[in-house]
Amino acid sequence: MSETKTVRRASGRCLCGAVAYEIDGPLRDVVNCHCGQCLRTHGNFASYTNAARGDLSLTESRGLTWYESSRLARRGFCATCGASLFWERKDSGTISVAAGTLDPPTNLNTAAHIFVADKGDYYEIADGLKTYPASMSKV
Repeated sequence: MSETKTVRRASGRCLCGAVAYEIDGPLRDVVNCHCGQCLRTHGNFASYTNAARGDLSLTESRGLTWYESSRLARRGFCATCGASLFWERKDSGTISVAAGTLDPPTNLNTAAHIFVADKGDYYEIADGLKTYPASMSKV
């Protein structure tokens, strides 16, 4: 579906720096998620890349808190500044990383929109990228 690019030693952090990370491995291109949980968590749709869980290491974790957002997944955020950083499906071996928390340049592109059936009624998706009513795995 979406292209993977090799990125070595990508890094990122939350707004206040209480959570910082490095990724040593390939990142998936960015996917915009329009599900109801992302709308409520981010205040709008969310843009995520994805990496192997073992490729992500925390260089600062004092602010990291996890929220069990469903029986299938959890969300990692900074308890100090409130930044949303991670989405992790339980037992998947991968972790989604909020693209806006990556340090530039990312060398990534936006590849698709998912859960567009749940998108907010105050915006349109008109960028010509592939759209999926639910997740990409359900098509």
